[in-house]
Amino acid sequence: MSAAEVEMLDRIKSFFFREMAPPDEEDAGGPSAEDLRIAACALLLEVAHADDHFSAGERRHLRDLVRRHFGLRAEAAAELIVVAEYERQRRTDLWGFAKLVKAHYSTGQKLVLAEAMWGLVLADGRLAAREDYIMRKISRLVGLKTGYLAEARKRLEETKADPEPGAAPTEGGTP
Repeated sequence: MSAAEVEMLDRIKSFFFREMAPPDEEDAGGPSAEDLRIAACALLLEVAHADDHFSAGERRHLRDLVRRHFGLRAEAAAELIVVAEYERQRRTDLWGFAKLVKAHYSTGQKLVLAEAMWGLVLADGRLAAREDYIMRKISRLVGLKTGYLAEARKRLEETKADPEPGAAPTEGGTP
């Protein structure tokens, strides 16, 4: 095993020991909260890598998103991204991740995840054909109907269009 692989395994072990909920708080026989976080984060990473360009802005957006979405400290969010990326690269398809989300996320949670994915896709200001394809594929795999996917995008776009409180107007008079 290379030094990089040993370091990765140490980081994964450290993450799990530090962040996993005690066994008595978990649903017996079901996936842990951490498994679900990894699955959702891996799906987000798949979307982020869809256009073969994962920019620094997209990376920042993903870190902030994961931190807020899962209520994690900055270090824990960074570790989750590392673990999810490792798992995403290790697997040959998205089915395992999508299956967990499909079985254990409510429709509302899936919509929030879809909004998060759209946020990543649109973070660079454009929608590549492969990004659109991956969004539809993941949505189908997690059991989110096409109409819900469009609704999630619309809600995200409306949120971005709404002026922030205290924002200064631009030259055209709109914030």
